[in-house]
Amino acid sequence: MRDGSLNLDDFTDLIERPHSGLRRDAEDRRARTGLPPQALGRLDELGEWLAAAQGAVPVRPVRRPKVLLFAGDHGVAELGVSARPAGSAATLVRAALDGESPGAVLARSMDVPLRIVDMALDCDPAELPAEVTRHRVRRSSGRLDIEDTLTAEEAEQAFRAGVAIADEEADEGTDLVVLGDLSVGGTTAAGTLTAALCGTDASVVTGRGGGGIDDLAWMRKCAAIRDGLRRAREALGDQLRLLGAVGGADLTATTGFLLQSAVRRTPVILDGVVSAACALVAQRVAFRAPDWWLAGQASGEPAQAKALDRMALEPLTDHGVTAGEATGALLALPLVRAAAVLAAELPEREAADAAGTADATDRAPAAGEGSG
Repeated sequence: MRDGSLNLDDFTDLIERPHSGLRRDAEDRRARTGLPPQALGRLDELGEWLAAAQGAVPVRPVRRPKVLLFAGDHGVAELGVSARPAGSAATLVRAALDGESPGAVLARSMDVPLRIVDMALDCDPAELPAEVTRHRVRRSSGRLDIEDTLTAEEAEQAFRAGVAIADEEADEGTDLVVLGDLSVGGTTAAGTLTAALCGTDASVVTGRGGGGIDDLAWMRKCAAIRDGLRRAREALGDQLRLLGAVGGADLTATTGFLLQSAVRRTPVILDGVVSAACALVAQRVAFRAPDWWLAGQASGEPAQAKALDRMALEPLTDHGVTAGEATGALLALPLVRAAAVLAAELPEREAADAAGTADATDRAPAAGEGSG
């Protein structure tokens, strides 16, 4: 974005890959620890990725992570595509704010701050803290099967909000974001985006969602995605228009956040199908952006698997967590932190051995000394 104008093509130039030279330096340092190759498995790969992302060898420990959840209701939930009632995402937000949801409990146990951003909750904004609602674009998003979820102006506003939040986090020193969502109907929007970008049929990407819907609800969800897909295909050449057509305010903001986080060189752990779908849209905008993201988990949702495969992102864990709100991604955070600590603190044995040999030489008596 230049001169205040919103041009998504700018992100292609603004986003650079993590420092490949430092990744090689991290590999060389790891080789000097004396541990056998592959002894630490994927932790080695994570440590090298962090070195490249941080631009530092040895790697710095992950000290200031944050859980970030974009929240919103989706009009398509009126069709009975979710296990939760339409317009009820605010109850999920309140539970998270009260520390009573799975993601909030895990974040608290790991001493990780939790931030929630309301983009389109279907409630009176006065019911929630001003810090949560200050970026809201509208009250619920439109029904993606029959209408655009956002106007062009609302789509730009939501996208800009995501960009602004990425800048806020980078400026505050957040060194890793654990990204998730709090939504009702969001997985239907995510499935529609994924099907459109991967060129697949609705049935291929339709999952059971976080609430585990029954067969009838699954069929309604599949039909909604199919109808939304017809509309989405008309917008494939314009990613912001695509998000406005079927994504809703929360997914549009998430996409803007992911792209600007890559610009600001802030690593992100993706959670489930919603964040994966937004990442897939962001990849279409800037092909280097996925180099800044990790897939925290395999949720079992087919749209997530499709999106991650398209971006060549391999999940760090496979526990089938569909609770949303970054729960699955939080389970991957200890792995990332462990990789950082090992990469930072394992000593380089060759150097240590050389120093030990020199010390021993300094301490050894000269010929003839100590005999009298």
